Amino acid sequence: MSTIRSVEARTVVLPLASSTSFARRTINERHYTLVRVRTEDGAEGIGFCYAGSFGGEVVTLAVRALLAPVVVAQPAYRTKGIWEDAYQELLLHGRSGSVMRALSAIDIALWDLNARQAGVPLWHYLGAVSSGTVPAYASGGYYAQGKSPRDLAAEMESYVALGFRAVKLKIGRATPEEDAERVRRVREAVGPDVLVMLDANNAWRDLPTALHALRRLEPYDPYWIEEPFSPDDIDNHARLARSTHIPVVTGEIEAGRWQHLRLLRAGASAVLQTDAAVCGGITEYQRIASTADSFGIPMAPHWFHDLHVHLVAATPNAQFVEFFPDDSVFNFSRLIDSRLRVTDDGELVVPTDSGLGFAFDAGVLDGCARDDWS
Repeated sequence: MSTIRSVEARTVVLPLASSTSFARRTINERHYTLVRVRTEDGAEGIGFCYAGSFGGEVVTLAVRALLAPVVVAQPAYRTKGIWEDAYQELLLHGRSGSVMRALSAIDIALWDLNARQAGVPLWHYLGAVSSGTVPAYASGGYYAQGKSPRDLAAEMESYVALGFRAVKLKIGRATPEEDAERVRRVREAVGPDVLVMLDANNAWRDLPTALHALRRLEPYDPYWIEEPFSPDDIDNHARLARSTHIPVVTGEIEAGRWQHLRLLRAGASAVLQTDAAVCGGITEYQRIASTADSFGIPMAPHWFHDLHVHLVAATPNAQFVEFFPDDSVFNFSRLIDSRLRVTDDGELVVPTDSGLGFAFDAGVLDGCARDDWS
């Protein structure tokens, strides 16, 4: 029986090549918390989460001060039991946000550890449903200074040239008329058969404003409208879903199965975008996905394609992996020692090495870490 000897964390900050904008914010760097779990017999598992565009040290501190004492000396196989113990310890510190992201990172590391010890890839360890590849959509289309609708259309067209049959772009920062022109250009560039997803990143505060914008976009056949309102505004998500034929989706920064159940009961999301590095880890992701399946709702997890390729490959009601062909905005891939392969028809090849199938690149980490492993 392997016993956990240590839990260590490290804060990493990666600058973006240039400022990048969403509907309501602009970022210049990304903060990640990395986790390393080791057992008495020398086995190791890794986990991680996105902390935001600042404040990565807060998540790292939560790992070290709040969670490591709960995990150390536990049997490594006791993944779900450790989750329950940790969640109870965290009740007064926070059941979402930085604290839940810290728990997510540790939980991912524990699943990775056990899959590595079993000598199988994580998706096998979780119970595979895939035969080796999974569907993906190409995500990008950010706002940037000087980026024209023509430039945006060329970006989306380049993803289709790679084989992807679904693409996603940002909306909500420009006026409804300007966004309609951006989406029109994309639709003309990719053709009628490619799915075009729209991500509003919490752009709107009320239903009339959202409907005003969406009615200008409906002629271009969007596959979904993502995060139109604040993630806490479940009622408006549900109202919008009843008011437009464009499917409304959300859940990417939601934590815990109980909040996801509220989304499902309200009819507020046609697809759940639950992120295992946000919601409470792989343990909680599995519970959420099973509940969603009983509602007839598919999963299309947010971000971290290197993690979610495994979960989509092991989740019966999973629809897509969100994949970033360009690492200039979502730059986590720079921190690891391997990249996912894409087939000619835009599917991702699921890794066959044990565990997550990659390791942190120590040389890269040393150049961008804010602290050392501890």
